[in-house]
Amino acid sequence: MTIVTDAYTYVVGVDTHAATHQYAIVQAATGGLIDQAEFPTSAAGLARAVDWIGRRTGGEVGATLISAEGTRSYGSRLTALLVQTGYRVVDAPSPKRDRGSGKNDQIDAVTAARGALPKQVDRLADARCGELQATLQTLLTARESMCGERTRAVNGLNALLRVHDLGIDARRKVSRPTIRTIASWRTRRESLSLLTARAEAIRLARRVLELDTAVRQNTIGLRTVITEAHQAVLLDLPGVGPVNAGVVLAAWSHPGRIRNEAAFAKLGGVCPLEVSSGKSEEHRLNRTGDRQLNRALHSIAKTRMRYDPGTRAYVERRTNEGLTTPRIRRCLKRYIARQLHRHLEQTAA
Repeated sequence: MTIVTDAYTYVVGVDTHAATHQYAIVQAATGGLIDQAEFPTSAAGLARAVDWIGRRTGGEVGATLISAEGTRSYGSRLTALLVQTGYRVVDAPSPKRDRGSGKNDQIDAVTAARGALPKQVDRLADARCGELQATLQTLLTARESMCGERTRAVNGLNALLRVHDLGIDARRKVSRPTIRTIASWRTRRESLSLLTARAEAIRLARRVLELDTAVRQNTIGLRTVITEAHQAVLLDLPGVGPVNAGVVLAAWSHPGRIRNEAAFAKLGGVCPLEVSSGKSEEHRLNRTGDRQLNRALHSIAKTRMRYDPGTRAYVERRTNEGLTTPRIRRCLKRYIARQLHRHLEQTAA
């Protein structure tokens, strides 16, 4: 078991923000602070930061570990540049703060560096990087935004139809044919309040239809990217569509990032946590990990439980053994994580 202290000479902690990043270099063997600096997030600032790290660590790229916060958000550009330079970049461990202690950017950068020192080298969370991951993340983020906006628009349309009598039965949520009908309305002579409500209903309905088209195009884009990445085999698995496959690929990122299927299950928050005591042997739900990946695994499990004959037979057998539906679903998600990881590793080999 090799820990960071034994494997590296320097550890660089990075606290990322929109305008500036704070850097701290510590000696891996002792945790002693070597130097600190702050650089802007412009292209020139990032280049200066990488040069500064190289000078302070004697150019020992292989002996320097970068422990950065926000590698998928504010620190994504820095992460790509550091990986391109040859550094290993990992997600900084979640900080543990003493009660009553203060914090600032300098403290956070040092904490990011020192927090990685006792970690096992093979259990560090390598930053996600590469064209495939970046493309998928962009598409998935855009889809999340569009779906959220569509939900808000439909909710607003429902509320409007229930408050104003526009000739639509709004006791239930409006269906897609009803939305198309509303989008084709024309304004008419009526009271000012109804005229205004009708115009707003038309706007919301048309926006919903626009978002439906955008979401369909997003799905086509995801399928195309997954196919071009030679991971179309994922789409052949039961319950795995373009969206879930995109989430899985974005979490997996590249060969070697996740050491085995158990680590992949832990990343997805589907590895059971033991809570046994005395003669009672129990496991509970794991609420940590990548929640988007967890949601994708949950979606795949629910789809298989409804439509996949093999899974339905498994559910029936486990039900007869006395397991509840949530426990069966939990077992399925662990199996699905194992299956997906094996497919990804075999395809990448």
